Amino acid sequence: MRVPSGVVGAALCVATCGLLPSAAAHATQPARDEPIGGALLTGRDAVSQPLEGAPALPTGLTASAWVIADADTGEVLAAKAPHAHYLPASTLKTLTAVTLLPLLDPQRQVKVTWHDAAVDGSKVGLVPGMSYSVSKLFAAMLVVSGNDAADALAQAAGGMRRTVQLMNATAHHLQAYDTVARTPSGLDAPGEHTSAYDLALIARAGLDMSDFRHYISIVRSRMPAPHQKHFEIYTHNHLLTTYRGAIGVKNGYTDAARGTYIGAATRGGHTLIVTLLHAQPYFWDEAKSLLNWGFAAEGHVIPVGLLVGPEQPTEQPPPVADDPSTRQTVVLASRHHSTFAWWQLSALAGSAAVAVLVTARRQRRRHRHRLSLPPL
Repeated sequence: MRVPSGVVGAALCVATCGLLPSAAAHATQPARDEPIGGALLTGRDAVSQPLEGAPALPTGLTASAWVIADADTGEVLAAKAPHAHYLPASTLKTLTAVTLLPLLDPQRQVKVTWHDAAVDGSKVGLVPGMSYSVSKLFAAMLVVSGNDAADALAQAAGGMRRTVQLMNATAHHLQAYDTVARTPSGLDAPGEHTSAYDLALIARAGLDMSDFRHYISIVRSRMPAPHQKHFEIYTHNHLLTTYRGAIGVKNGYTDAARGTYIGAATRGGHTLIVTLLHAQPYFWDEAKSLLNWGFAAEGHVIPVGLLVGPEQPTEQPPPVADDPSTRQTVVLASRHHSTFAWWQLSALAGSAAVAVLVTARRQRRRHRHRLSLPPL
């Protein structure tokens, strides 16, 4: 697909002139008569609408907020405090992935900096000065929650500030208005928050992406090490290996956030999403019980809300790739596995809003027990 010269010029202007909107601008929810997803998704009490034969909701859940939703239809089957704001911990890495997967060539080599390698919290062990493929960095970020890999991907996409702004633009596009990102890794930061409802929106968007589904399903992989050696990494997502039908997604933990989780499972061709926020560190049994309830409740409950679609359908010009020597952004030819949504480019332009319409086809389908755990 040929890219109009105006788009190239606008992207270069954005990269070199720094015309970037504030993160907060992309996290402000417009005035509405009811919350996103439906009027029942208010308050902090558990809400469900059982019919005859419906199973009872699980009891003894420690999570302050949770959602169980149908990934296929978008129906929210039950929820507790779905729009309440909590720290995301490493579940925010799903937003990083949904944002950056369309932008970065998986074969591109990224040289890791000392700053990337020295990040706090969970790390895969990237070596400063070594180069890693983008695909290996995505695996490290989503399989073992590597904060060093998240930071390296952010640098590859144009830097921390630009990546966080793109993440907030992505959240806004998905109508995840409860979400404000301040880091690509989900480490606690002032003003950073999300909701159980938003995590379900983000996960559902990710499940529409084949690369995302691939990375979250990895149980074991290998990472390069110095002197032509490798080391093995193994998933941190316990449900991926213990729950029938589990397909991933992401867990997290910090002392402030407590346990956070997004999970998805498929049975009989039917996929459910569960999200938990501010839970005890060992939340796996809670996630299992909600998934079990969701599969048993199919056809026996009236949905309490809906996972909404993106803010507006958009056509997609080619991806943006980063020049690692200058960190400037240029538009390259499109790749079959990677698309860059027009709303992301226009979000970057900010006050110099680009007024170019590009048409293209858009595809879419429908731990531990101890409180001294390192942040994930």
